[in-house]
Amino acid sequence: MENPVTPRAAGRGPRRRDRHGRGMRGPIAPPQVPLAASRAEAFADLVQDSVERLERRWPQLADIDFLVLEVPRLDGPGRAWSDEAVPLGGTAPARDGRRARVVVYRRPVEIRTKGRDERAALVHEVVVEQVAELLGLTPETVDPRYDED
Repeated sequence: MENPVTPRAAGRGPRRRDRHGRGMRGPIAPPQVPLAASRAEAFADLVQDSVERLERRWPQLADIDFLVLEVPRLDGPGRAWSDEAVPLGGTAPARDGRRARVVVYRRPVEIRTKGRDERAALVHEVVVEQVAELLGLTPETVDPRYDED
């Protein structure tokens, strides 16, 4: 007795649509529109915009790596939980052949802001403060418009 229905070929990927041809057909927005960017990508763009704004005034920032991390790590040696506020950014000076680094923590910044404009302002403030700390300057020296609303 022969089976009239052939089994699915082994090794095929998961079904993309249900048996009625409905379901996810493709991305909701084309990749070139801002809607397609993830929150992490949009946040990294805000940091990059802030850095580019400062590099016009401080060309030595090209020698610093700017990173975006999800949250600060508090589990390493010499780091302990405390009652202090969660940091929004941090710095690491250059040493042992490594470039200096400025880190901005995405989730703490996102939690403290409501909209894109407010987030962009806080990101720029954090970047300015961290660059000032790394260069040994005041934030107002790094960006004269630092404390303006």
